[in-house]
Amino acid sequence: MKELRKKTYLTIFAMLSMILLTVLVLVNVHAYVREEEGVRRNLNILEDRGRRDESKEPRPGAGGQEDAPRDAGLKPRDLENMMVMDYELYTVEVENGEIAGIYSHGNSSEDFDPAAVAGEILIKEKEDCIRTGNLYFSRYSYRYRYMESIVILNDSELSGKLWELLAESLVLLAVLEVLIALISRRITAWITKPAAEAFERQKEFIADASHELKTPLAVIMASADEISSSEGEAQYLENIRYESERMNRLITGLLNLSKLENREDPSSLPEENLSRILEKTCLSYEGVAFEQGVSIETEIEEGLRLKCNRDEIEQMAATVLDNAVRHSYRDTRVRVIAARLKAKNGIEIKVINSGDPIPEEEREKIFERFYRGDQARSRKDNRYGLGLAIARRIARNHNGDIRAHSEGGETVFRIILK
Repeated sequence: MKELRKKTYLTIFAMLSMILLTVLVLVNVHAYVREEEGVRRNLNILEDRGRRDESKEPRPGAGGQEDAPRDAGLKPRDLENMMVMDYELYTVEVENGEIAGIYSHGNSSEDFDPAAVAGEILIKEKEDCIRTGNLYFSRYSYRYRYMESIVILNDSELSGKLWELLAESLVLLAVLEVLIALISRRITAWITKPAAEAFERQKEFIADASHELKTPLAVIMASADEISSSEGEAQYLENIRYESERMNRLITGLLNLSKLENREDPSSLPEENLSRILEKTCLSYEGVAFEQGVSIETEIEEGLRLKCNRDEIEQMAATVLDNAVRHSYRDTRVRVIAARLKAKNGIEIKVINSGDPIPEEEREKIFERFYRGDQARSRKDNRYGLGLAIARRIARNHNGDIRAHSEGGETVFRIILK
C-alpha cells in the first residue's frame, strides 16, 4: 500500500509541477521574445528615421541651383532630437572608418561607453548587419550600416529585467512547489482511500485466518506426534505431519509479510552493526553450504552501521544466502560482499553464486509472492515462494531494494540499504 501511495503521490506531484514549470517557462520565454522584438524594432526604426532624414537634405536643381528641401521645417539627419522611451540608444556616425559623431536617443548610463563599443564593432564588422546577442548575458545589440552609421542599444537594463523576472519565477516555483506537495498529498489520500480500506480488510482477513488456522494445525501436529507409534498408521501420520508443517510455514510466511507491509519508519530504529549481522548469518550457514558442497567467502567492510531492525535484516540476509547456496553448483563458492557506497549515502550488499542463470524474464518475478521457478523442487523443499518477497519487502522498508541478474556464469543478488 505504501508503494501505491508513493507512486500516486509522485505522479500527481510530477504532473502539477510540470504544468507549473511549463507556465513559468512560457512566461519567461514570452518576456524574452517581447524584449528581443523591442530591441530589433528600435534598431530598425532609428535606422529608418535616419535614412528618411537624409532624403530631406537639399538636392541640386537645374542650372546647378539647389532645390528647397522637401520639408524645410526639419534639419538634415536631425539625430540629436530623436528620442526613444525606455531604452538606452545611440547613433554613431561613421566617416572614412572613423567615428564622426555620437548621439543619444534615450536614457544614458555612466558605465556604458558607446564610443568604445562602436570601436569594437568597426573592427569586427565588414558589411551591413544587425546583431542581437543573448539578452541575459550580452552587453549590447546593434545595427551597422557599413561605413555610414551604427545604432547601438545598451542591453544591461533589459538583462536586469529578464534576470529579475527569472528570479521571481524561481521563488514563485519554490513556494508553489510546497503548495503542490500539500495538494498532492490530499489528492493522493482521496484517490487511494478505497484501495487502502480494501487493503486493510485484506490484511485483517489474512491475519485473522492465519491465527484461526494455526490453532487447529498445532492440535493436528501434536496429535500426530502422540499416535505416530501406532502400527499401520505411521505413513498416514507422516503425511499429516508433512502437510501440517507446510501449512504452518505458509501461514507463518503470510503473517510475516502482512506485518512487514506497514513497518515503522527506519529512521526511528536503533543503529546496528551491519557488518556483524552479516558475518553471523554467513557463519550460521556454513553447515548448510558444506552439505551442498559449497563454500562461503566473505568480503565485509568493517564497521558498517545502519538504522535497522536487526531481526528483519538477519532474515533478509539468511533468505538471500540460503537461495544462493541451494542454487549453486557443487564445488563452487558463494561470495558475500558488503561495503559503503561512495557515490551516495547507503550500503551495498552483493551475494554472488555460480549456478543456473536466472532467465531475464524471471528476474522480477522471483520477488513476487508464491512465484516458484522450479515447481517440483520448491515443493520437495517445502517452499511456497514467499522468502524473496519477504526479503524485498524488508529491504524496501529500509529505504532500499533488491535486484538480481545473471552474467558470465554467475548470479548476483544486489541489495541496497539506506
